[in-house]
Amino acid sequence: MRMWQLGLRIVERLQKAGYIAYFAGGCVRDRLLGHQSHDIDIATTATPEEVQRLFPQATGLHGKVFGVVRVPFGEWSFEVATFRRDVGSRDGRHPDHVVFVPPAEDAYRRDFTINALFYDPISDQVIDYVGGQRDLAEKTIRAVGDPNQRFAEDKLRLLRAVRFAANLGFRIEPGTWNALRIQAATIHQVSVERIREELDRIWSGPAPARGLDLLDQSDLLLHILPEVSALHGVEQPKEFHPEGDVFLHTRLLLEQLHSAPLPLAWAALLHDIGKPLTKRVDRNGRIRFFEHEVVGARMAHAILSRLRQPNQLIEAVVAMVVNHMAFKDAKQMRPSTLKRLLARSTFSMELELHRIDCLASHGDLSIYEFLRTKLEELPASDISPPRLVTGHDFIALGVAPGPLLGSLLETIREAQLNGQIQTREEALAFASRLVATPPATPHRTNNPRKPL
Repeated sequence: MRMWQLGLRIVERLQKAGYIAYFAGGCVRDRLLGHQSHDIDIATTATPEEVQRLFPQATGLHGKVFGVVRVPFGEWSFEVATFRRDVGSRDGRHPDHVVFVPPAEDAYRRDFTINALFYDPISDQVIDYVGGQRDLAEKTIRAVGDPNQRFAEDKLRLLRAVRFAANLGFRIEPGTWNALRIQAATIHQVSVERIREELDRIWSGPAPARGLDLLDQSDLLLHILPEVSALHGVEQPKEFHPEGDVFLHTRLLLEQLHSAPLPLAWAALLHDIGKPLTKRVDRNGRIRFFEHEVVGARMAHAILSRLRQPNQLIEAVVAMVVNHMAFKDAKQMRPSTLKRLLARSTFSMELELHRIDCLASHGDLSIYEFLRTKLEELPASDISPPRLVTGHDFIALGVAPGPLLGSLLETIREAQLNGQIQTREEALAFASRLVATPPATPHRTNNPRKPL
C-alpha cells in the first residue's frame, strides 16, 4: 500500500505540472486481477528532462535515449517513461531508437494486451486502447496488433508469453501461438541471462508443469533445454514407472510443485536428465539406468552453468540430483549414514523431491514416512553433534598433517554417529588406539559421489 501511495504522489505531481501521467503495464494488470505488485511503472507525456526537473533525485539517466528514468521516492524506486514508439530492432531485443508519441500509440507498441493497460490513480480510471480488460476477463494472452511483428521486435516476448500463460493460468490466443511457434528458433538472439530469468520464473511459479507443456509444444524447449526435450520416448520399467516415459514422469513431478523453492524446481526438472545416456536393456529385456544420478549430476552442472546460474544454486541442484537415488536404501542405512543424510543442508528439499518422485511413479511413500519419523525422533544434537576431537588432538598424539589424519578424524566421526562413543574422553581413548594401529587404507565415507 505504501508503494502505491508513493507512486500516486509522483503521478499527482506530474499531472499538476500539466502532463498526462498514468500507472502502466504489469501493475495495472495485477491490480485488476487482485494480485500484489512488486513495482509500479509510470508512463507520462513529460520528457526525461522534464521529469528530472520535477524530480531532481532522478537516476538512471543513461536510459534517457529510450525515454526512461528512475525516480527514487521513499524506500522505493519508480521507473518513469515517456510515452513512446519503438523504431527498429537490429538485435531482436532493443529498439534502435524511440519516438515520443501520445498514450494510445504507446499502448500499441507493447507486447500483450493485458500488459498494455494504463490506470489513472487520481481519477481511478482504467485507460484501455487495446482490449486488455476483455482479455483479462477471458484469461487470454494476445499480442498487441500483429504478433509476428511483436515477437520480431523483442525475442524475449516468446518466453514471456509462456510465463504469463503458465503463471496466470491463461490460454495463448491462436494467432499469437502460431507466431510464437514460427519464431521459436530465434530465441537464441536473447541473452542467456534473460532466458534464465524467464525460466526461473516459470519453474518456481504456480504451474511449472503447464510451463513445461507450452515450452515443449512451441519447440522453445528444444532450443533452450534440448536435454530435457530428449527425455521424450525414453521408456522405463513399468513395475517402477507405470506412468510412462521419462518426460511424462518429469512432468508429473512438476505438477506436484506450486511456487516451490527454485533449487527444488530445477532439481525436479533435471533429476532424471541422465537417463537417456545411461539406458541399457539386459538379456532379460529389463530396462536399467546404471548410475544415471551421477551422469545426471554432471549434466545438471553443465546445463545450469550454461545458463549462468549462481554457484550456490548449481551446487544445491547438483547435490539433489546426485543424491536422489540414495533414499531407496534409507531403511537399511547404518545410523551414521542415515544421520549424514538427515544432516545435509539440502535435505528438506531432497525429501520433498523424493516424495514427489514417488507420487509421479509407483506411489509408495513408505521411505518418505520413515525419514519423516526419524526427523521427529532424532534431536538435531544427535543428527549432527559437535565433533569430539580435532586434528590438533591427533597431532598431539604424533600424527602428521595429511591424508591419514583426515581418515582418522572420519573414523572417529563415524563411531560417534553410530553411538559407539559419546564423550570426549571416549573419543580420545579411541583415537589413541587408532594411532597405535592406524587403518591400512584411507577410510571411505558414505557421502554420495560428486560429479567430476
